[in-house]
Amino acid sequence: MRVSIHKQISNPDGFKKQLLSWSQQFREVVFLDSNNYRQDYSSFDCVLAVDAFTAIKTDCHTAFDDLKQYQQTTKDWLFGYLSYDLKNDTEELQSANFDGLQFPDLFFFQPKKLFFLKGNQLEIQYLFLCDDEVEFDFQEITAINNSEIHNISKEIITIEQRISKQKYVEKVTTVLEHIHRGDIYEANFCMEFYAQNATIDPLAKFEKLNAISKPPFAAFFKNNTNFVLCASPERYIRKVGDVVISQPIKGTSRRFKNEKEDNQSKFDLENDIKERAENIMITDLVRNDLSKTAQKGSVKVVELCKIYSFLQVHQMISTIQSKVDLQYSAVDVLKTTFPMGSMTGAPKHSAMTIIEQQEETKRGLYSGAIGYFKPEGDFDFNVVIRSILYDVKSQYLSFSVGSAITSLSNPESEYEECLLKAKAMFEVLQS
Repeated sequence: MRVSIHKQISNPDGFKKQLLSWSQQFREVVFLDSNNYRQDYSSFDCVLAVDAFTAIKTDCHTAFDDLKQYQQTTKDWLFGYLSYDLKNDTEELQSANFDGLQFPDLFFFQPKKLFFLKGNQLEIQYLFLCDDEVEFDFQEITAINNSEIHNISKEIITIEQRISKQKYVEKVTTVLEHIHRGDIYEANFCMEFYAQNATIDPLAKFEKLNAISKPPFAAFFKNNTNFVLCASPERYIRKVGDVVISQPIKGTSRRFKNEKEDNQSKFDLENDIKERAENIMITDLVRNDLSKTAQKGSVKVVELCKIYSFLQVHQMISTIQSKVDLQYSAVDVLKTTFPMGSMTGAPKHSAMTIIEQQEETKRGLYSGAIGYFKPEGDFDFNVVIRSILYDVKSQYLSFSVGSAITSLSNPESEYEECLLKAKAMFEVLQS
């Protein structure tokens, strides 16, 4: 089905920029970049998929069944996303809040052209119908001058906050009342920042966002007029053979330029009772989710509350692993774990119900997942956080942030954590 060609790249970082710039001519683009972040679970440094041969686009109704049929019929590389509102396909829930973006709930495509970079080794995979274009495309890519300046709009972007600080505190107080009543243990409450009549160069903004964050799960997504500029530090779920891992993030602290202050911030996060409680509750939720498709006795916690450092923040991450029972498909694993616990709360159904009541915006692709399936059914997906979502046609721009509310939460502190997470997006959009 595909021709595979290998090449050696002398300047991998420069080639990644050329590759992403070249991709902009296509209607469908997924660019995934690990930013050379050291991690135990990684297949590629960078992946580019462009130009749909086939595609699936649907709302939440029977979305996972449709995706399973598409994946099992195609048996090829598929790239795309799952929006948060697919929760309505897995649970008796609905999404009635305002949606300024109107992205489809689910979108995947089978790319004609694929590029995989690992170190200085490049693998190119083209469908047979266009394999005669490989050398021409490669020459076109390597001829791109990285010093060319992007056409960055001079228009000032006015960013508005959907929920005021006072309203945020009131809403978190309501969530805390649910916790104290015993309705839930934890809820991830989010709020939107947005701009209307916004004109941006998505590629230039992504490159800046990626450069100031350098996260391991960065993604540039394009589907015609829909764009996602994602600087995510979080993996949702990965499957290799029968082994599945999920790596929820719960717990955030600030980075400092002063090494002593930075180390203290990291130490404080590692020993923070509230942050550890958040993480352990979600770790337990993920263990339960994975057990639905796991071989008996195979679910285990590989890392608990480990601190990882990124350019903007320190994060507390746990790693949970299982082995899939052979009776379950790849999409079954996704359906029984989605949405990811780190973006919902526990118990999941009750938390999502309360979240929907308190939030004022439909999450859409925010707190969903971008990733891919391999032909044999293995997959890897991130969590769409620290991301800018933009529609060229409507000129609507959106980014959301959130934090986990537990019984130990202070509404004012949670608000400050949200602003910390929004810092990189503000910096990119207001410069």
